[in-house]
Amino acid sequence: MKKFWIALLTLIIALLIGGVAYLYYHLDIEKKHNQEMQELAELDKKEMENEYQQFALQYSELKTKINNDSIIAQLSAEQEKTQRLLAELKQVKAEDAREITRLKKELATARAVIRSYVLEVDSLNRLNQNLVAENSRMKSQYEEATKQIQGLNNEKVSLSEKVAIAAQLDAINIRMIAQNKRGKKTDNMKKCKTVQVDFALAKNVTASNGMKNVFVRIITPTGAVLGNAGTFQYENRSLQYTMKKSVEYGGQETPVKMYWNVDQAMVDGTYQVSIFSGGNMIGSKSFSFK
Repeated sequence: MKKFWIALLTLIIALLIGGVAYLYYHLDIEKKHNQEMQELAELDKKEMENEYQQFALQYSELKTKINNDSIIAQLSAEQEKTQRLLAELKQVKAEDAREITRLKKELATARAVIRSYVLEVDSLNRLNQNLVAENSRMKSQYEEATKQIQGLNNEKVSLSEKVAIAAQLDAINIRMIAQNKRGKKTDNMKKCKTVQVDFALAKNVTASNGMKNVFVRIITPTGAVLGNAGTFQYENRSLQYTMKKSVEYGGQETPVKMYWNVDQAMVDGTYQVSIFSGGNMIGSKSFSFK
């Protein structure tokens, strides 16, 4: 009888030890899972902060390209709103799902607004005489984009959508160089025989590897597009480009250099260089020549 109780007690102790080990194992798995989700949330929050910062810089650049006081005031208001939202985002914890979702919707709105202004400023430079009609069209596009964003539901953003945001390419260190017939740099566009544009595709380990089609669009001081190499799709419309190049991208910083041989009269003034890839504008910068 004594042996029976000893055996029973041994069995109970063994079961208890096994139960504790099983519980500890599953708690460890859950802890690792929570840590991975936290890291993903931090990455998503950092990408949102970077995009807000880029929008604020783009507003500053857009304001230097136009002389319309009314539009400049609108740009300043949107820039202040973007900076305010960025400040709010920096104060929010990554695990605060409700606030992150709200600020993500605000980011989608900001993205639509700045894209509409990029197109608007481009149209103003090329078709100043149609300012009223162009502003009306852009306002309609802005209102439609706002309606679409307002119709978004509160479902969680999937991992694939997060990766898509993080995987967008970014053009950095953009330069436009005018060269004379001897291949030397010149600031006198009347002597320019070749236009060189170089930049780098920034390092992005989340972007897909492979060949990337890169389009360069150069707007002259008169509002015309240099060259007539063809068109590409951007924001549901066809845009003319100056140069195109296929670049092999492997996730690391990749230098790109492109040339356009002058086949038309060049004038001094400010030129706007915009770079597109994968349906996105990945960089833009202005350059002045005498």
